[in-house]
Amino acid sequence: MSKTTHPDETPATGSPGDEDLGAAGSQLSTAPEETAVPGSFGGNRAPGLGGRLAWTAREIFGWARWFWRQLTSMRVALLLLFLLSLGAVPGSLIPQDGSDALKVQDFRTTHTTLGPIYDSLGLFHVYSSVWFSAIYILLFVSLIGCIVPRTWQFTGQLRSRPPGAPKRLTRLPAYATWRTSASPQEVRETALKVLRQRRFRAHTAHDAVAAEKGYLREAGNLLFHVALIVMLVAFAWGQLYKTEGNKLVVEGGGFSNTLTQYDDFKSGNLFDDDNLVPFSFDLNTFTGTYERTGPQKGTPRVYRADVDYSVGADGKERTGVISPNHPLEVGDARVYLVSHGYAPTITVRDGKGAVVYRQAVPLLPMDANVTSQGAIKVLDGYRNAQGKSEQLGFEAFFVPTFAGAGKGTMFSQFPALDRPVLAVTGYHGDLGVDAGVPQNVYQLNTKNLKQFKDAKGDILKARLTPGQTMRLPNGAGSITFDKDIKEWAGFQIVQQPGTGWALGGAVAAILGLAASLFIQRRRVWVRAVEGVDGVTVVEIAGLGRSESAKLPEEIGHLAALVHDRAPTQTDADPAREPDADISVSAEGAEKK
Repeated sequence: MSKTTHPDETPATGSPGDEDLGAAGSQLSTAPEETAVPGSFGGNRAPGLGGRLAWTAREIFGWARWFWRQLTSMRVALLLLFLLSLGAVPGSLIPQDGSDALKVQDFRTTHTTLGPIYDSLGLFHVYSSVWFSAIYILLFVSLIGCIVPRTWQFTGQLRSRPPGAPKRLTRLPAYATWRTSASPQEVRETALKVLRQRRFRAHTAHDAVAAEKGYLREAGNLLFHVALIVMLVAFAWGQLYKTEGNKLVVEGGGFSNTLTQYDDFKSGNLFDDDNLVPFSFDLNTFTGTYERTGPQKGTPRVYRADVDYSVGADGKERTGVISPNHPLEVGDARVYLVSHGYAPTITVRDGKGAVVYRQAVPLLPMDANVTSQGAIKVLDGYRNAQGKSEQLGFEAFFVPTFAGAGKGTMFSQFPALDRPVLAVTGYHGDLGVDAGVPQNVYQLNTKNLKQFKDAKGDILKARLTPGQTMRLPNGAGSITFDKDIKEWAGFQIVQQPGTGWALGGAVAAILGLAASLFIQRRRVWVRAVEGVDGVTVVEIAGLGRSESAKLPEEIGHLAALVHDRAPTQTDADPAREPDADISVSAEGAEKK
């Protein structure tokens, strides 16, 4: 058996213009063919109004067809995909209105030159901007226009048989030949059996066996494109119907998934109130432990919220645990634990000792050691020493671990409740909550308030430890820092449909891309003809879509399997040149 390869020749790649290969080298790919575009589609224009209208119609139709071919080409699809990825970069680097409006406002205030430019370019709302939507829609149309003809062509290839052998197998990039005493029919039957055992689609065509393998390459290519469309649809679906809101819940408190319960809420353009998943939960306890020593001192070790939740109006109550990496999942909604802080219990009494306010007040952390600040607002029920109805407000500053008097700092030294201290200063008057203007619940509007002062005329303020009380001057009452210090947890409730489809599309895209990269589509032909001397000449050759070192190796292995059942005739004249002998014999056999 002799084997020849032609590395110096230009390998056939299945182009339709190859006259030697013909149909044998065609349709190894389902990629659309590029065609030359003339300068004018209208051709010659006939005289008169009718001729002008016909010429104009041909021009419009021709240019529309040309534009459609460009849009649905692989080159343009890849360019649009690159532009989409590039366009998403500003959405990650520049604050967005939909996720953090306060940062956007701060950016506009700080950058007076860049702010208006970013506004005009839509960089503060990238994913809903006109230019990003245009790229997104064009990519969607391009992928669909690319997939439909490729799928139709690939389906036709699956229904058809592998093409017959070309006239000259010696021109193929992988080739082997030998002479055998077995009859041509026996060789073809042996080759057909071997190829089918190797999972080739094979059939006998004239004097040769034609076989093809590697259809999963094109199937993977189509799967990759379909998966991209699924991901685009899932992304759009999720953005249009998504909801995202935050809720601060103190231990013992709860939350019901309705719009009025959220502290802040954002949604997609097609969201409707009925889309909210009906569920509720109560925060039983929050548990946080922290590293005590070493370079990671203060780093959370246990950080979890134990909740009781139920689904629907009459759902059975269940227990659950929410931690940073383990959200609570209820249908399409996920509840994430995103923040934590302390809520000291405060009791306020009037001058007669009657309790007018008792509540756990959540304070907002300022640093990693949970140094916190906030406001205590007594809105109703308080009367001053003269019996006049007033409102009280207290600025509060809380540290869970106080450094100690004389240490020069009021900032917390550790996030756990080792030595809690509450610093307060009080105001009385009108808090401004009845004016109908929204207020920050964690800040005081001191415009219509007067600050309490002691007998010396100094500002009244005190550092309280749990159980201590600060007396207000002139019989105005008192404020007590109770020993019951609760903790609060901040939850983010996200509802974004289509995430499962997006994940499935991503996995399918990876599988399809792997198939299109690592599977080679190739064709194999085994020709067996009787030479002029009566000896059977066997030729086996292969053709792949692209050059690959594995194709000659596979042809050699297939040739060895066929050769085992149709071995080389040992009494042949060794003085003959095999290539010349084969060429004459094969061509002579074709002329019979």
